[in-house]
Amino acid sequence: MPYRSSQRRISMLLAGDVMLSRRLSPFVEPEYLDLVQLVRGADVAFANLETVVREAHEGHPNFTVGTPMSTEPQLLDELKWMGFDIVSVANNHATDYSVGGVQAMLTHLRHAELPAAGAGMNLAQARMPAYVDTPAGRVGLVAATSFFRPWNAAADQRPDALGRPGVNPLGFRTRYGVDSAAFGELKRISDRLGLTQERARHRRQFFSASELPPERDDSLDLFGAHFARQADFSVSTQVSARDRDANLQWIREARRQCDWLIFSFHCHEFGNSRRWDAQSDTELDEPAEFAVEFAHAAIDAGADVVAGHGPHVTLGVELYRGRPIFYSLGNFIFQNDTVGNFPAGAYERFGLGHGATPADFLDARTDKDTRGFPAEAAFWESFAAELQFDDGRLSALRLHPLDLGHGASRAERGRPMLARGDKARHILERLSNFSRRFGTETSIEGETLLLRLPR
Repeated sequence: MPYRSSQRRISMLLAGDVMLSRRLSPFVEPEYLDLVQLVRGADVAFANLETVVREAHEGHPNFTVGTPMSTEPQLLDELKWMGFDIVSVANNHATDYSVGGVQAMLTHLRHAELPAAGAGMNLAQARMPAYVDTPAGRVGLVAATSFFRPWNAAADQRPDALGRPGVNPLGFRTRYGVDSAAFGELKRISDRLGLTQERARHRRQFFSASELPPERDDSLDLFGAHFARQADFSVSTQVSARDRDANLQWIREARRQCDWLIFSFHCHEFGNSRRWDAQSDTELDEPAEFAVEFAHAAIDAGADVVAGHGPHVTLGVELYRGRPIFYSLGNFIFQNDTVGNFPAGAYERFGLGHGATPADFLDARTDKDTRGFPAEAAFWESFAAELQFDDGRLSALRLHPLDLGHGASRAERGRPMLARGDKARHILERLSNFSRRFGTETSIEGETLLLRLPR
């Protein structure tokens, strides 16, 4: 009798960012339980676990301007209860508690028997795929993040030295094009502030040519940004060749080792369409140039689907060579307001002393929910993607709108429920509009968005 996987048929459920700080199993709302059944009903369910799984004594606080995120290990059972089978941990919050936090999280995930990709004890481990066996075949996951600080990326191990635990990086560079007049002023600033000569002195020390290249007449690195002289102003992004090639190698490796392959991409960067007029991230509607290019490359290398996330808002869906690319699935569980405690540095950013409590910190950073995430509904509206493959080809793709409770109290909001009525239609129309730029055709059917697949 042939294996079921030989039928090349599978159902997938893809969700976005999971920032988990509370239990999931006690609740009984019909819209919530219907979502749980949707997750459980898939052959494989994926999400991005955007936190550090740790006990209170594990790891030491790293610097972050976001929420220092922490999840108690026992809550992994809640995620499994909901039906999730495999997760990405390649994101900026995975390193909120430094190397020790990464080590602890990897240990707790292993003990919970929840496969995870995107972080490791060294760079090779961080880049390696994770796999989960399902009734429909073996599913592989390669996970990378473009949003990280240099010391949070995993580092290679050598025969004579240990590697550094961290996340799988997919670095990129932003190039700012300026006209000749502006470029001349930048050069003058560099000269008059002594920065040009400072770079010359540093070249005589321990810096490599890649860190401090020779001075050029048409480009300049200044204040951490790269400027190029050209006819007009522009902004462009380009992925790191080293990270690109390494990640594509592991995607090709996983393709040979599994029946189905997901590439998870955590990316905070946007494109340029609203760069000059958007007042909030919720008004940005285009993925970064390098993110689109690498998503295409991932499909070309063998990924069946690209699951993007990171900016905490939704972006469009593209069908590329018959395979779906989700540029941002948005938030799925957004419980960053009920983390049990925060490190001293978080309080100090807002002038709060040792007597301050977590609620004091949260009130200060959001002006009592009048700015930041709590102030804008779009951060609390997202979707779950339901995919069906038959005979190895995508045969159905349906998006289910999610309501995460904008306007509710901290004790309530952040847990997803299937959106209904006007809320559902608003979310789906936004997704439809964002997807149209990729030539994706959609139709609203009931309270879901159906993507029209090429025949």
